[in-house]
Amino acid sequence: MSPTPTAIPFKDALIFWLKLGFISFGGPAGQIALMHQELVEKRRWISEKRFLHALNYCMVLPGPEAQQLATYMGWLMHKTWGGIVAGTLFVLPSLLILIGLSWIYIGFGHTAIVAGLFYGIKPAVTAIVLQAVYRIGSRTLRHPILWVVAACSFVAIFAANTPFPLIILAAAILGYFGQRIAPSAFSGSGGHGQAKVSFGPAMIDDDTPTPEHARFTWGRVLTVLLWGLSLWAIPMAFFTLSLGWDHTLTQMGWFFTKAALLTFGGAYAVLPYVYQGAVEFFGWLSPAQMIDGLALGETTPGPLIIVVAYVGFVGGYLKQLFGPEALFLAGTAGALVVTWFTFLPSFLFILGGGPFIESTHNNLKLSAPLTAITAAVVGVILNLALFFAYHVWWPNGLSSSLDWASAVLTIGACVALIAFKRNVVPVILTNGLLGLVLKTAM
Repeated sequence: MSPTPTAIPFKDALIFWLKLGFISFGGPAGQIALMHQELVEKRRWISEKRFLHALNYCMVLPGPEAQQLATYMGWLMHKTWGGIVAGTLFVLPSLLILIGLSWIYIGFGHTAIVAGLFYGIKPAVTAIVLQAVYRIGSRTLRHPILWVVAACSFVAIFAANTPFPLIILAAAILGYFGQRIAPSAFSGSGGHGQAKVSFGPAMIDDDTPTPEHARFTWGRVLTVLLWGLSLWAIPMAFFTLSLGWDHTLTQMGWFFTKAALLTFGGAYAVLPYVYQGAVEFFGWLSPAQMIDGLALGETTPGPLIIVVAYVGFVGGYLKQLFGPEALFLAGTAGALVVTWFTFLPSFLFILGGGPFIESTHNNLKLSAPLTAITAAVVGVILNLALFFAYHVWWPNGLSSSLDWASAVLTIGACVALIAFKRNVVPVILTNGLLGLVLKTAM
């Protein structure tokens, strides 16, 4: 056995978190695997058991679990500022990249080259969402009752246009009470199991005493709660008093606060809710722009939910918040506001709830509601996939003819993603080039 690692200087951790923010591609599964490889296997900053215990907590929280896990690791090693730095740097590179890409898209999206690229990218995005249905469904729908839950959620949002929060609430209640009637149906674990491998002594090992800053006290919880409410209420009060409740920035702050508390099951689960609000209700962007934004989000590092920054940028830009001469500033303001209110709750869940989780190393008993929610999410994401397919295959409505090229590109991307398990980014780039060739030939 190699010797136990010594305490990690804050500067070394900061460099690592910054690097992680630029290379964290591959969605939450890839990001968590990368953190496990670096933190548990190579650097041995934390043991396998402690890592999985933290991950199990992040799995049952609303919000991006990989970003929350990074925040948890940073907090456990270097107190509050360690968590803030780790969580912020996990998001910051993708935010800056996405602001730049959104500006290029909205300013030059109508040029022949960009239009051709997105002609091929849109079918790829449709395939990515279909892959999400397959991936989450194959992992979750392991009992007939869960298939019924997924089907009911699909009908609710597709036929009845039921608000996404009501679907999530109904699924959680069903899971909570359903486990008493049919425990086998809701036994799917929302966590990642127990540690089975040891990679040598770690800086924070299985038997390492809980650090002083990570010990649970009601005073710490109250302090974090007051700070969190202040950081939420001050900007909301400023926007409301200076701009008015109906102003775009105020409504973005309120809407994405709600969205942040509903992201059970990953970013794909909350996208239908974002679509209902941002596209149908507020009209911040069009359906086609929503599809393009998901493509941009898939090609940047960081959590996929950062696509909401694109929604904020396009909404602020098109609404000309600061006049026609300050469009980039308006878009940037929208992106920053949306990002702030989307990720703020994640920091509060970790900094406030982390000490309680460290006080016990037993698995959380929240798997039944989470299993039911995830099953409902399958139906919701299927609705999103059909919505994307409709707008991509029949861009001018069902009364027009089917766009066969887009349909073929979608099928090809599905085969590459599901059958051959290709990575998302190469599939998007390949489809973009094919779309450019097809558009040029038309």
